[in-house]
Amino acid sequence: MAAAASLILLLGFGAPADAEPNPPVELQFLNVSDWHAQLDPLPVTGVGDVGGAAVLSAYWKADRAANPNTLTLTAGDAFGASPPLASFFDEVPAVQAMRMMGFDVDTFGNHNFDRGIDHLQQMIDLAGAPTGTQPGEPFQYVSANLRNRDDNLTGVKDFEIFEIGGVKVGVIGITNPEAPELVFPGNFGTIEPTNPVPAANKARVQAMKAGAQVLVAITHMGVTGFDQDGNAFGPLIDFAENVGGFDIIFGDHTNVEFSGTINDTLVLENRSKGRTYAKVQISVDPRNGRVLDRSVEFVTPLASAVIPDPDIQAMLQPYRAQLTPILSEVVGQSTVPIPRSDSCGRVDGRLCESLVGDVVTDAMRTAYDTDFAITNSGGLRDALTCPAADTPNDFCPPFTPPPFPITRGQVIAVLPFGNIVTTLTIDGAELKTYLEHGVSAMPGANGRFAQVSGLCFTYDVSAPVGSRVTQVVRQAEGGSCTGPPVDLTSASSYSLAINDFMAAGGDGYPNVFSRIVTRATMDQELENYVAASTPISPSIQGRIVCTGVGCPTPL
Repeated sequence: MAAAASLILLLGFGAPADAEPNPPVELQFLNVSDWHAQLDPLPVTGVGDVGGAAVLSAYWKADRAANPNTLTLTAGDAFGASPPLASFFDEVPAVQAMRMMGFDVDTFGNHNFDRGIDHLQQMIDLAGAPTGTQPGEPFQYVSANLRNRDDNLTGVKDFEIFEIGGVKVGVIGITNPEAPELVFPGNFGTIEPTNPVPAANKARVQAMKAGAQVLVAITHMGVTGFDQDGNAFGPLIDFAENVGGFDIIFGDHTNVEFSGTINDTLVLENRSKGRTYAKVQISVDPRNGRVLDRSVEFVTPLASAVIPDPDIQAMLQPYRAQLTPILSEVVGQSTVPIPRSDSCGRVDGRLCESLVGDVVTDAMRTAYDTDFAITNSGGLRDALTCPAADTPNDFCPPFTPPPFPITRGQVIAVLPFGNIVTTLTIDGAELKTYLEHGVSAMPGANGRFAQVSGLCFTYDVSAPVGSRVTQVVRQAEGGSCTGPPVDLTSASSYSLAINDFMAAGGDGYPNVFSRIVTRATMDQELENYVAASTPISPSIQGRIVCTGVGCPTPL
């Protein structure tokens, strides 16, 4: 009888019919896109204060408590083009906050190279510093498509494998291939981004050989638009359509909320700066790593809904205390709000004329009495005026508009890169080249989009790239677009103010660095202009007019 009982136990007779010896493992991924060291909550009209390091950390602690099998990741530009609280201190508070927020892995976007290779190495070292030597826990940088990477940087891998709930997850990083054009020339050292698709596929195979069961790509590539049928397009979609074998692909870079299934892969991207974060749930068969189910939820992390992480607040306080007396100084006023968004409602100001673009280029032109000024919209990173709704811990006073105060902190938030105004003499044909390049990516939003002063121009968005500018006139007294035509031939001569990034060929503009005269920093000239002209009252003047099928719609 004892032997029979043992046989029954061995064969499993008497066990429940629905028993699962290997139940699915539920994994969770927490992800932000293009965070840009948004350490403080972001004021969002009609929503309230959203995100910020301490608020996101509070949300994520709750998410991890609900499911400890969690991986937290982002896909580049988590620092760079940052608010003063990070940029004034060489981005150190940003990486310290990332450690405390519980990030596990990140890749590189173009803005990670804003301060060059040496600075990036310092940030990699800070991210990977052992527990106890820095706040929080270390995290890993990965990027699989950078030729000469290891000749320039140490501590970076093609991929990292994490074991979560008994499942091995391989995370492969991809840097946007056009990144060197988007930073100051030379900032990449000898690193050259390669084609993302073969690099990702190769790294995926290597990760699988190393034991990865679930394959994830973190890519600094995003959705750039939607066609008339609502289908997304852009580098993220192209990448997803051409790689194989990934379970999740996280996008970044373009400030678009998107999720969809492409090639049986979940593909997604968040709004930038912690405006939303993604909470991805997947169910995995632990025996073979097969994903049985998956879902994504986009969360708006309202600051009012949680108690911010006190440890992160305490870490940031000494940095904030050093900045407050400097950046809280009111340098001028405006009778109207001056947002980063443009006249077509694009929040990053890359489709149409913007008030902040008008004021910045006016400041550049006025400072050096040039005929014209041009700056790329990608260099304009925030509103110039303080938000009407007071936000704790910002560098703005509480006020009742109008007028709207402009603090030194807001000036620097608009222009965080430390760029310098440069001047040079160009002819009309060269001027046309600048204007053509400024609208060459249209109707897609792009940081090269030109904001201008001293002139108004019209372009046909449906015409071939390089032949779109149809009319250029000078601005008349008072700024109206009623001045005489500008001669766009090589027989003419004009003085031009541009920033040093553009002068060196940044964003694909002509490299004229050998011809420029370097002047003062852009933020200093903007502050001087505001102080001398206060209160300012900018208005959209029709400096940039689009014609043809496909134009963005003005508000």
